[in-house]
Amino acid sequence: MPSRIYSVGYEGLEVRGLIDSLSSAGVSLLVDVRLNPVSRKPGWSKKALKAELEAAGIEYRHEAALGNPPDNRDSFRRGDGEEGRRRMREILDNGSGAALQRLVDEAREQRIVVLCVERGAQQCHRQVITDMAQEIDPSIEILQIL
Repeated sequence: MPSRIYSVGYEGLEVRGLIDSLSSAGVSLLVDVRLNPVSRKPGWSKKALKAELEAAGIEYRHEAALGNPPDNRDSFRRGDGEEGRRRMREILDNGSGAALQRLVDEAREQRIVVLCVERGAQQCHRQVITDMAQEIDPSIEILQIL
């Protein structure tokens, strides 16, 4: 099995649909990279999401160290994201390295997915996470789940 990290933004999705897609892809671990895993959208807050995933045989883990701080979100919201990506790289290089390495190590052993809110990876910090994971191990394949 090749090393692979899936990436998904739950905007516009239903929990059941996501679980079906993850199961079809053979994903066994979802890593929630939201800084605060809460949502006004039913089913997407940590406790409810974890319960649904685990009922489907998919492990859930919240990785706050890979979260994007509130003061770094405007660049992504404006659409260019360049400043946000630069700052996110700094954050990951200065203190979140262990969490990033854990993600890479897990991708070598099982199928994983990183989850955040924004549907488009270009508008989300999770692309920085997957880019940096691939820089650590270029053999890791990155795939988007839409």
